[in-house]
Amino acid sequence: MRLSYWEIKNWFTNVDYTIVGSGIVGLHTALRLRERFPESTILVLEKGMLPEGASTKNAGFACFGSLSEIIDDLKTHSEEEVIELVKKRWSGLQLLRKNLGDQAIDLKPHGGYELFLENDETTYSECLQKLPFINDILRPLFKTDVFEKNVDRFGFANIKEYTIFNPFEAQIDTGNMMQALLKEVYSKNIMILNNQRVKQFSDAGNGVEVELNDYTFKTKKLLFATNGFAQELTQGEVKPARAQVVITEPIPDLDIKGTFHLDKGYYYFRNINNRILLGGGRNLDFEGETTTSLDQSELIQKKLEEILSTVILPNTPHQIAHRWSGIMGVGSHKKPIVKQLSPNVYCGVRMGGMGVAIGSLIGQELADLL
Repeated sequence: MRLSYWEIKNWFTNVDYTIVGSGIVGLHTALRLRERFPESTILVLEKGMLPEGASTKNAGFACFGSLSEIIDDLKTHSEEEVIELVKKRWSGLQLLRKNLGDQAIDLKPHGGYELFLENDETTYSECLQKLPFINDILRPLFKTDVFEKNVDRFGFANIKEYTIFNPFEAQIDTGNMMQALLKEVYSKNIMILNNQRVKQFSDAGNGVEVELNDYTFKTKKLLFATNGFAQELTQGEVKPARAQVVITEPIPDLDIKGTFHLDKGYYYFRNINNRILLGGGRNLDFEGETTTSLDQSELIQKKLEEILSTVILPNTPHQIAHRWSGIMGVGSHKKPIVKQLSPNVYCGVRMGGMGVAIGSLIGQELADLL
């Protein structure tokens, strides 16, 4: 045993609630538990130096789905299910703003745009045709039209004449958001331990025994908020989906403002500090991107560079400054999984690439299962 008496006494004795995962879902779970159980001992375990999934690696889109994504979802989900998904995402965004404040997350309401590649006539025609119908089914929630047809004003190349504008989308600063969330958690006397991997656990009925790298301890309740890393936990209902991202060096006089979706949301980009951040491309290799590896692939990196040069910045010199990857949690259904796994073990996973929008709400729902 490597731990001292003091470490065991202060961090691993009489633990009421242990949350695995310190991302958006895990930290909101902790905050909700503190609200409900003010005197409890709450411990958050994180296997990485920082949240290892997508919470600190996403593009910072405050969105609930582009027009083509919603149309696509209607092919595999009922109309009621799709409306409920949008409602949850929208409610989650409002909860995130309420909990942290717009200034703390650096919210910028520039709106969102969907672009269509010149050769994608099928998606383009379908979106223009079904736009009124989607506005109709979303009007009870937003009290007005969500999507409208606009002419591109940013000088993009090799795209269709019209873009689809959504005034309800916004940008946030992912780093600022997570720092604000961490500060809030620390202020509520919630402990976070990083570089702690849960090797195994056992629900004994009167509590859960949790084995870490260097120590085994007991907790009354164990809650998993591990999203893209929850494949084994959910018997395959959640699969990892890697999202690769690039960001350029600063570009003088960059006039692009907003969040942008391309190719049914498989590509997405935005401006940030006079740079362009672009991510996506897992549709080029679904099997290869079903991984928890944080590496990059040459196939997708080349495609991202091509989109930068031929669509987003066709006449603007630019250089890529940095590349990274994040791990999302997806499945055959877009509805998140929030359920009890055994008498004292619970999980809130499968954000479907919408963790920024829905993570705060799912964290609250997970805590409310208890």
